[in-house]
Amino acid sequence: MNTGDTAFVLIASAMVFIMTPGLAFFYGGMVRRKNVINTMLSSFFICGLATALWIAVGYSLSFTGDFHGIIGSLKNCFLMNINTDPNPAYSSTIPETSFVLFQMMFSLITCAIITGSVMGRMKFSALFLFIVFWLFLVYYPLAHMVWGEGGFLKMIGSLDFAGGNVVHISSGIAGLTACLVVGKRRGHGMLSYNPHNIPFVLLGAALLWFGWIGFNAGSALGANELACHAFITTSTSAAVAMLSWMFIEKVRRGKVTLLGSATGAVLGLVAITPGAGFVPIWSSFLIGLFVSPICYLAIGHIKRRFQYDDALDAFGCHGVGGIYGGIVTGLFATKTINPDIMYNGLFFGDYKLILVQIFSIIVSILLSGVMTFIILKVMSVCRPIRVSEKNEDNGLDVSEHGESAYPSFLGLD
Repeated sequence: MNTGDTAFVLIASAMVFIMTPGLAFFYGGMVRRKNVINTMLSSFFICGLATALWIAVGYSLSFTGDFHGIIGSLKNCFLMNINTDPNPAYSSTIPETSFVLFQMMFSLITCAIITGSVMGRMKFSALFLFIVFWLFLVYYPLAHMVWGEGGFLKMIGSLDFAGGNVVHISSGIAGLTACLVVGKRRGHGMLSYNPHNIPFVLLGAALLWFGWIGFNAGSALGANELACHAFITTSTSAAVAMLSWMFIEKVRRGKVTLLGSATGAVLGLVAITPGAGFVPIWSSFLIGLFVSPICYLAIGHIKRRFQYDDALDAFGCHGVGGIYGGIVTGLFATKTINPDIMYNGLFFGDYKLILVQIFSIIVSILLSGVMTFIILKVMSVCRPIRVSEKNEDNGLDVSEHGESAYPSFLGLD
């Protein structure tokens, strides 16, 4: 066991944790005043719920045992039989308990991303129950398939360094499905939903970028060369994607916005996540450069064309960005960066990886989309999942929580 690696993973775990409160600020700044508390709490409560479930059953189902490559077992519920010894299936230099903590933080941020798609109209109690079911039916199985010992996507050579499939595609597709099932906000297509606090958005984006370094570099599970490489590719992709989005805004609108710049940086972080520890540094320039126009098209045109109400663009950013990131990993991954991979990318002469990546993306889309649809449809039969029209008009802060973020504000919203 290596104390340096252990300290590094513990610090990275804390950095990933701060991403979920960071997302609360990022999302909270983009909604209207009357929904800011509900929006921020919808991210923050997951820090409690997902943590408790992870320790109780989530880690065991994701990373211990194997059932046909799809899900783990219950033999380590409540971390029974897990101690400070390393688990050689994942790392021989850190205690398994530190691996438990690091992976736990991924489940937090994944669930929080979904909530952005249904802001302003979903009951908080319904959202709470949905997250519980979604963790069991989507996140834990997918984490096992992609990262767990014996997981079938891992066994066929699928690459996902830090969560392209497990975190971003799963949450983005879940968000799209949820917004379609729950329905549009009142006045969607007729009203303008302007962000109420753009400085909140910047604060959230800064915390996300900071935490993402732990997210990707920490996935090396040690203070080593691979962690340094993932740190560089992550920051490079984010920087170039931000500049790319700024360029698009300047050309199309004549002005560069803070909201757009923050969004571009997040897109670069999403896109590099699957390949941060597999692709060359030069490719991270290309990955960041092209993710912004692709997601700009998804957010600005495809969303408008099909009129779905993905309130805070969880699908447009994380779903589309994650799919793109998984595909380009299949293009640029190379054994010279990470010798543990099964195939080189298409750019380096092997076509097998790109086929495996596309297959794993399809599996992730189907699992998350179908299960999200089933969960919400069953829940809607049992109880309403959407607030009343009156409560939606009044805002979910007061109707769902009895609080107001700005009690002295008397203007219309």
